Order: sequence, then structure tokens, then C-alpha cells
Amino acid sequence: MTTQNLVFKAGPGAFDTIRRHGFSPERIGTIAGASGGAKWLVLSQLDRIILQSIVPRLEGPVHLIGTSIGAWRFACYAQADPVAAIERFEEAYIDQSYSEAPDIHEITRKSREILGEVLGETGVAEILDHPVLRTHVMTVRARNIAASEQHHILAAALVIAASLNAVSRRTLGLFFERALFFDARDLPPFFDVSGFPLQKIMMRRDNLEDAIVATGAIPLVLSGVRDISGALPGVYRDGGVIDYHLDLPHSEADRLALYPHFYDHLVPGWFDKRLGWRKPDPVNVDRTILISPSEEFVAGLPNAKIPDRSDFMTFEPQARVRLWRDVVAECERLAAELHDVLEKEELESRLKPL
Repeated sequence: MTTQNLVFKAGPGAFDTIRRHGFSPERIGTIAGASGGAKWLVLSQLDRIILQSIVPRLEGPVHLIGTSIGAWRFACYAQADPVAAIERFEEAYIDQSYSEAPDIHEITRKSREILGEVLGETGVAEILDHPVLRTHVMTVRARNIAASEQHHILAAALVIAASLNAVSRRTLGLFFERALFFDARDLPPFFDVSGFPLQKIMMRRDNLEDAIVATGAIPLVLSGVRDISGALPGVYRDGGVIDYHLDLPHSEADRLALYPHFYDHLVPGWFDKRLGWRKPDPVNVDRTILISPSEEFVAGLPNAKIPDRSDFMTFEPQARVRLWRDVVAECERLAAELHDVLEKEELESRLKPL
């Protein structure tokens, strides 16, 4: 039996549609991307195949929704040469380097530098003018003491938020509100998502970069982005705080959502990572196709895990760079497998319930 390095799962609606009609990229209405920092490196080869084999067949409008690193990936998807943008992002991300004891300001500056390399001179305009893809970025606007940039105050706010979240996810609304930066040409299925306070801001040339930086601004690691143009005054932070794996409506009733992911399961919010009982709303993923590396594939990666932020502390810079490059090289096998599944129309037979 051929080793299967990828897992394909689908919500009930997507499962039924694909079993009856087969998989067709023309049915995709949304592509979703989760928070996860360096974990994205296990997807960078898959992104290339999606951009080469699926995106050219999309029938627009197709909505891109990401938080944190997901939004950064999609800033590449919607450029005129998306594969070249992914390659620039991958190179800049792997090669990022810091002083021996970088502070929050140094890390924040580096984040801006990397985004500058990803977007180049024309990326912003290409994203906003893309003929098929509609880019949306979910951030959070910090409230009350969670808006402080003083380390001890913000740390205390996060501890309190995490404690209350364990009782009820809705309590996060005391500390954060959703802030959706949206492409106004076509409104997405999650435009009126409920559950938390929601601010909606039209994506423009003067706020796109700030929105992308903000959704990757991990509290206590990067500075929040203050007073983004077109948005309410305040401090904007990592969208994964509420929408870690995007527990919001993924697609319209007659379309499918494609979700390349690090894992074969979804965790609603950043504070839910250790709360095994906290699951996404089944309605939100009814028409979602989740593609992820198998546990066996991950176990065979260098260091036997997907890269993550802890690698900066665990490895010396040169060793971390070598490790991450080795992981990306190994993930070429994922890309080859996805290519084969699409070419041979095997996705239907590989599907498991999500």
C-alpha cells in the first residue's frame, strides 16, 4: 500500500457534495488559513500546488480569510505572481535573525521588514485589484487592560482572559473584539459573524499592511498596531486570540471551503489549545475540506515535529535555519501527493469525516 502523507477530511455538507458530484475547484468559494506562526512552513509546498493547480480554476469571487500567519500566506496568494511571493516569504521567514536578546521592538521591526519583502512595491495594489480573490484579514481590537503595552499589565490581562475563557469562551469579549478588514467588492460569508463584538473595516491601500501586521502581532511578543487607518482608535492584535483556527462560517450554502491546515482538527481560540472539550461549531465547517499532514508524516520530520516559535529558543540560529530548510524540503512529498490526488481525481476516495 502506498504511504499516505496527507489526510483529507470534510464536513457533512462537503462530504455529501463531493461523494455525489466529485471534487471540482470551481465549487470553492473560500480558502481559509489559521494562525500558527512557524507551523506554516509545513504548508509552504502545499501552497505552491494549490496556487498552480487549484487557484487558476477558481470561479470568483473566492474569499481568502486568515488570521496571523494565515493572512500572511494569503497576502502572497493574491499577488500577480503568487508562487514567487510564497518563495520570498519562505526565504525571508526562515532567514530572519535577531540579536542575542531581542526585545519586542526588534521583533516587531523584523516583522515589518519581512512583510515589505513579501509585498514588494506592487503587492498591495495587486491584492486589492485581484480579479478573482477577495482578501479579508481578521484581527482583534484590544479592550480595557488588554490594550496596555506595559508587559506586566498585558500579561495579567492574558492570564485573566485565559482563566475566564476556560469557563466561557464568550468572556473573551471583555478583553477583545473582532476587527474584520474586508474587501468591499464582495462581502464574505463571515461578514456578520456573531458571538463577539465585531468591527468591520474596509480594506484600503492605506491600511492593508497594518492589518496584516496586526493579525500577526502576538501579545507580549510583538507590539500591537495602534490606530489603523479607517478603524476605530485603539490597539490591534493577533486575530488568533479569538479566531485561532477560524471558528466562523467558512462558506456559502452552495460553495465549498478549502482549508490547508497544520493539523487534522480545529481549535476555536488561542486560549483553547489545552481545552480538549472546546470544539468549533459544526455548522461553520459543514462545507469545509481540511487538508493536513498525517501524524506519521510529522513523526518522520526532522526533530519529529512541525516547526514552531519555540525553535527560536531551542536552537542556535544556524541550526534552526538548517532544520527549517530540511522540513520544507521534506514537505515536497506533501506537494507531490496533493498533485497526484488532484490529477488522478482521488480526493473523493480519500475523504474522511471532519
